[in-house]
Amino acid sequence: MYPGLPEPPPLGTAMLPPGTFAGVTVFVTGGGTGLGRAMAVEFARCGAAVGIASRDAAHRERGVAEVRSVGGEAVGVPCDVRDPEAIRGAFDAVEEALGPVTVLVNNAAANFPVAAADLSPNGWRAVTDIVLDGTFLCSHELHRRCAERQSPGVILNILATQAFTGGPGMAHAAAAKAGVGNLTKSLAVEWGPEGIRVNALAPGLFPHEDMREDLKVLRAQPPHGDGDTATGNDQAAIDARRQPAFRTGRRHELGWAATYLCSPFAAFLTGHTLVVDGGNHLRRDFVMPPVTPIRDQLPPRT
Repeated sequence: MYPGLPEPPPLGTAMLPPGTFAGVTVFVTGGGTGLGRAMAVEFARCGAAVGIASRDAAHRERGVAEVRSVGGEAVGVPCDVRDPEAIRGAFDAVEEALGPVTVLVNNAAANFPVAAADLSPNGWRAVTDIVLDGTFLCSHELHRRCAERQSPGVILNILATQAFTGGPGMAHAAAAKAGVGNLTKSLAVEWGPEGIRVNALAPGLFPHEDMREDLKVLRAQPPHGDGDTATGNDQAAIDARRQPAFRTGRRHELGWAATYLCSPFAAFLTGHTLVVDGGNHLRRDFVMPPVTPIRDQLPPRT
């Protein structure tokens, strides 16, 4: 058995110098759960004050609590990234509590596995409105504020490796993420002269407790469809078999990548997408998962 890539330093290890983001306010959409929360925590470790934006009050509370648990300052704000007025209000609330936002992490996302033939127009828009439109609208708001203040800024968009490869059951999500990848390049070129950098992260498999149950179907399919689906502790073994790294990502590894791209140490880096997936997008082996159309998942009408 090959050893695979080595494990990272433990959670809580400092990657950047202490205080790298001191005096900086970071706005993280979808920052209360999963990878968004992991990135928010790493920004806080580096000294940033963090605005946790989410439609769900419980998610906001969890995100704020975890940031504060590492000594960070945070505030949670309701935000629907599909609504420009809601975005403006969320930015206003964060800036009133923490100071001017100069770093934006566009992490809010939506996804559900469904065969393209069964994907309804509403299902398509449910994903693209949040992933693509929401990323643009939030970026537009940060740009407006930076332009008014004549201050620099940083935008970090979150992609997925399916943006490069496509994937079964992911036509809507992969297309939206690919659009965000192109948007990243366009905004980097347009806004660079104004001092605004725009980059992206494309995470691979980073298991976390907030992963949707239906998305776990994709993970439970053995490579090339050989053998039974995974249960219990077998899941980790199947995850590792898929990866050239022979392991999955650790959430703080993604947080380190996010903080680096938004830090002064990446001041000459813009328009770039950093893939953090242990090389897995170079060896795609998804089989077609069993997918259930959304209309069949809904309870019958009475």
